[in-house]
Amino acid sequence: MQLGKWTGSLKKYWHRYSPSINSSSRLIEPFRMQQKTPECIYIIFSLSEVLLQIEVVGICGSDVHYLVHGRIGPFVVNKPMIIGHEASGTVVKVGKKVKNLKPGDHVAIEPGVPCRFCWYCKTGDYHLCKDIFFCATPPDDGNLSRYYVHEADFCHLLPPNMDLEDGALMEPLSVGVHACKRGNVRVGAICLILGAGPIGLVTLLSAKAMGASKIIITDVHDIKLQMAKRLGADYTINIEHLSKKGIINKIRELLGEDPTISFDCCGMEQCVRVAVTVSHKDWRSCYPCRFRKIRDDPSLASALMREVDIRGVFRYNNDYPTAIEMVKTGKINVKPLITHHYTLEDTLKAFHTAMTQEGNPIKVLIHANPNWKAK
Repeated sequence: MQLGKWTGSLKKYWHRYSPSINSSSRLIEPFRMQQKTPECIYIIFSLSEVLLQIEVVGICGSDVHYLVHGRIGPFVVNKPMIIGHEASGTVVKVGKKVKNLKPGDHVAIEPGVPCRFCWYCKTGDYHLCKDIFFCATPPDDGNLSRYYVHEADFCHLLPPNMDLEDGALMEPLSVGVHACKRGNVRVGAICLILGAGPIGLVTLLSAKAMGASKIIITDVHDIKLQMAKRLGADYTINIEHLSKKGIINKIRELLGEDPTISFDCCGMEQCVRVAVTVSHKDWRSCYPCRFRKIRDDPSLASALMREVDIRGVFRYNNDYPTAIEMVKTGKINVKPLITHHYTLEDTLKAFHTAMTQEGNPIKVLIHANPNWKAK
């Protein structure tokens, strides 16, 4: 459990709240997770923060990666860390300066809180802040717990027609929204999405909502491609037994032309090569997923000669409001992504499902509220 962040002077009149019990799921080391239940705690939070009862937390691929490998690139788990960053909650108590929320409000929790003072923050790219606090990114604890403290202006109020499960999915959806903004998806865009995992699917949903006229998506699992088709993909390709040339030929055969925008949502070396090879002149290849090791390849030189813009995509930046508005207005339905439900006490079972892919999970949700009952 995170006991609040000491973000100011004691002169600020700190609030104190004592729920009867709090539980959290903590990553101890690769392949080892501990569930902790203290008898009673005190949570201290500042005037600009809110105390939340966590309701729903989705399992992200990064959570699984930390559990299995203990690191993602430069982010290394060196001490026990509470996991979870795809979350929604109910406001329990608010700091005295909080005006936008009140007890009882349902919110989607944007997990990154920047410093607000650096060059990145002041120029609007707060997601690139080097001093950002980000849930479940070492050394920062996540929010897979009964209660949690967070800055109020990074808690987004959910409208009446969105429930707490929708709220938890605003985090991955914001990744897709941000990717499509970086790719400048607009009416008439022809999109290639490589990878039909959760990030590929939310990119598909976002591109469709932003006006893409054709979307083709690839994967090595038919079950995922079936879901992509259900969510609006125009074409799907199982690339398990195809070479790079075979994939490119199939894409061009189905589309009748090259895609204007490509999204690599799997990080596989071959898919990166495909994306930069088939992307149309003057258009973009975007990468919401982290690359694995990529060796020198002639396709990169070809992309440069065709003036293909290659753009990274890192998390999200002012994208939660857009994601919420898309779901609120019916442009996007995230419910089909939800496949599995678990209680907080069954966190280990939830991660077993996510890790082994038993039952073909897409989005696994953990319900932290002890009063939750399966529908």
